[in-house]
Amino acid sequence: MTTTYDHIKKHLSNTPGTWLVTGVAGFIGSNLLETLLKLDQKVVGLDNFSTGHQHNLDEVESLVNEEQWKQFAFINGDIRNIDTCRQACQDVDYVLHQAALGSVPRSIEDPITTNENNISGFLNMLVAAKDAEVKRFVYAASSSTYGDHPDLPKIEGNIGNPLSPYAVTKLVNELYTEVFSKTYGFRAIGLRYFNIFGQRQDPNGAYAAVIPKWFAGLIKNEPVFINGDGETSRDFCFIENCVQANIMAATVTDEAATNQVYNVAFGERTSLNELYTLIQERVVGTNPAAKDAAPQYRDFRAGDVRHSLADISKATNLIGYKPEYSVKSGLDKAAEWYLANLK
Repeated sequence: MTTTYDHIKKHLSNTPGTWLVTGVAGFIGSNLLETLLKLDQKVVGLDNFSTGHQHNLDEVESLVNEEQWKQFAFINGDIRNIDTCRQACQDVDYVLHQAALGSVPRSIEDPITTNENNISGFLNMLVAAKDAEVKRFVYAASSSTYGDHPDLPKIEGNIGNPLSPYAVTKLVNELYTEVFSKTYGFRAIGLRYFNIFGQRQDPNGAYAAVIPKWFAGLIKNEPVFINGDGETSRDFCFIENCVQANIMAATVTDEAATNQVYNVAFGERTSLNELYTLIQERVVGTNPAAKDAAPQYRDFRAGDVRHSLADISKATNLIGYKPEYSVKSGLDKAAEWYLANLK
C-alpha cells in the first residue's frame, strides 16, 4: 500500500464501521468494495444490475480472502424504491452513493429514466440515510455541473448552465444535499468526478466511456472513433484516486469539510488525440497491428463541453486528497487489466 492508503488503513482500524456502497456492481462501486474489504470493513452493497455486472462482484471475491468476503452483504434492489433504500441504510455508518444512470447521450435520448434514477432515486437515498442517522453521506457528483462556464481550471464555486439532462440531475443532487444540510443538519459531501477510468470499466454498450472503448477497439482490431477533431480535452482520473477521495471524504473529522462539494481529478488536461496515442502505445506490445491503426473522426457529440480541467486544491486542503496516479501511470495499470480481460 502507498503512504495514503497506509494512513487510511490506520485510521479505519481505529474507527471500524459499516459501509453502504450503492451501485456496488458497477465500475466505481466494485472498486470501492474491493478496497473496503481489503481494509477489513463491513460492507453492504446495493445494485439492480441495470448497468452493473455480477462478474465485477465475482472478481472482487477472487481478490479478497474468505473472511473479508464474509463481511459483504448484497441487496439486489433499486434506489427508486424507498423501502429498499431504508433496508440498505439500516445500521450503516457511512454511505458511498454511486448508483446513477450516467452518460450525457443517454440522458438526451431518455431524460425521464435519467431523472427517475438520478433525482428521485437520489432523494430516496437522502431520506433513508437521514432517517437512519448515518455518520456521513458521500455521493458521486459530476464535472458536468460546470456546464457552459468557460474558465479553466474548474473551481467548485464557479458553475455555469447545464448542457444536458444528466447535468441537470447532478446539479439537483447538490441542491438537495445543501437543503438537507440546512434543514436537518445532515452531513454530506459531494465529489465532482472528472472522467474516472480504470479496471472493470465496461467497454461495451452505446454509452461506454472512451478509454475502455478504445482499449477494446485496439485490442480486437475494431474501429476507434473520436468525436470532433480530437483536440477536445479532459482531466482523466484513475479509479484508485477516486477510491481514495471517497474514503477520505467519508472519514474526515473536520466538520468544516462536510456539506461541501469537491473536484475529484488529477489536475492535468489530456486531449483525445493524446489519449489515443497513449492507449495505442500500451496495446501495441500485445497486438502489433494496433501500431498502424488510425482513429476515425466523426461529428462532435451533443451536450459535450470542449475542455475540462479541475482545480483540486480544495479537496487537498480540506479532506486530504492526494491523487497518486497520473493519466500515464493509471493507463499502465488499466492496460494490464484490459489486456488480460479483453484478448
